[in-house]
Amino acid sequence: FVLKLCADPTTLKARCEGPTEIIRHVLFGYFSQKTGLLVHLEDSHLTRIQNNGGDAVYWETTINSILDDYSPVEGIMIAHSGRSVATLVRFGETVRSQTRTRMEEAWTIEEVAFNVPGLSVDCFIPPAELRFASLDKTCELPRVPWVRNVVPAARARVAAREKSSEL
Repeated sequence: FVLKLCADPTTLKARCEGPTEIIRHVLFGYFSQKTGLLVHLEDSHLTRIQNNGGDAVYWETTINSILDDYSPVEGIMIAHSGRSVATLVRFGETVRSQTRTRMEEAWTIEEVAFNVPGLSVDCFIPPAELRFASLDKTCELPRVPWVRNVVPAARARVAAREKSSEL
């Protein structure tokens, strides 16, 4: 079965800042009819940026993830591998202004832990270089040596703050 979630206009407007307008945010979750587990996730954003009266620039960001290799961890089914494809499309008033970037990643999860002592919400705050003081300035993200267009079998460690008894 498919679950579709769309952000309502009030939520989208609350997330807008400066010259940036979030037009659409849609999330599709595809679940196995046999197991009920999430097998495919698609997350799509459409954003419009209008700087200083110039032409508007639109960014469409789509992330498609396939989740695989489910196995139980403390009674909870966790996907231990998958593949994600992120596509960023920038377009404006003219056809020539369109650019497309695509990144792929195959990933595996080696270790899962619940109720990790000392883990707080502060561990998930984005680094300062990713936060924007002003959208009028251009921000270039730092280059990370292990990021390429295709990253085969990147490894991740995952920790969850709370174990839900509802799952």
